[in-house]
Amino acid sequence: MLKHFQVPDDIAVRVKIENLTAATKGVFLKMGVPEDDANVATDVLMKADLRGADTHGVSNMLRAYVASYGDGRTNPTPNEKIVRETASTAVYDGDNGLGIITTPHAMEIAIAKAKNTGVGMVTIKNSGHAGMMAYHALMAVKEGMIGTAYTAGGNSMVPTWGAEPKLGTNPIAFAAPTGTEEPFSFDAATTSIAGNKIGLANRLGHGLQPGWVANDDGSPDMEGAAVSDFSAGGVRMQLPMGSTRELGSHKGYSLGVMVDIMCGPLSGAAGFGAATKERRAHFVAAYDVEAFVPLDEFKADMDGMMKGLRETKPAPGHDRVVYAGMIEVETEAERREIGIPLHPEVVDWFEGITSELNIPFNLRD
Repeated sequence: MLKHFQVPDDIAVRVKIENLTAATKGVFLKMGVPEDDANVATDVLMKADLRGADTHGVSNMLRAYVASYGDGRTNPTPNEKIVRETASTAVYDGDNGLGIITTPHAMEIAIAKAKNTGVGMVTIKNSGHAGMMAYHALMAVKEGMIGTAYTAGGNSMVPTWGAEPKLGTNPIAFAAPTGTEEPFSFDAATTSIAGNKIGLANRLGHGLQPGWVANDDGSPDMEGAAVSDFSAGGVRMQLPMGSTRELGSHKGYSLGVMVDIMCGPLSGAAGFGAATKERRAHFVAAYDVEAFVPLDEFKADMDGMMKGLRETKPAPGHDRVVYAGMIEVETEAERREIGIPLHPEVVDWFEGITSELNIPFNLRD
């Protein structure tokens, strides 16, 4: 993650993983979430924080989930079920459950189907926010498979040449297994930046960079905006990846539409026919490498490819070249050793919510 969004070391509160895990799980349990599901939800958030995807960790998302449970938008005890399927596909109804719980469940179905047919694809409707999409894609990697995961919903992306937001940030995740190298793991919004990064910038008091958002009339802001203009709850006119047509915004825009199609119309989810703000749906897939080539051969080729990328001659001002997934693994190793850095405001929020819910608070220990 760019330093622009990282909590500075001089104010960061380093929290022990076990303490943050216990507090987070405790919050989910108090929301009425069954223990097994609370374990899944907590693991998704912890993995995001460990890998440096702070936008989708506890800092931003846990309070949003608490609010959605509190006002009844999210069902803590959903009756999830398959409503349509073939040997290699399924449509999964999350019964308005939280997406960070329903989406891993759906990926387990995709993996099981891939083991039988070579490929498993599951669309997910009636499901809330799905968190860090790399989590779901990486589930397939653990089984020697390639994993993909998409999520769509909300109106924040302004279409190229448009003057109002019509698509979500609609991220795409793709992960593939390796042998000795770190797995390739790509996870990115189809907007210039992830929507939750606006929240991080706001918390840190940082402005937004040129090409990230649109002006009120939809024209690309190529000067840089004050973050206060895009505070939490306000209108988010985010630009597609590429920012302007000349720089390729039509590519980010069209990828966003692709994600909407794969998640929404393919699952029969409500709201996608008119691109309503309230719509939300997901898509996951697992591809069994052995159905295509021997897994050992694939991993050896992947190792060669990743090593070749790592050993690319760096450009001036840079000491190395990386590929998607490398920095995340390095960040996880560091944070497991010295703790997860949280903004003091986040620690204060935890202290307040744990007191309100009568949960032990020890994040400052």
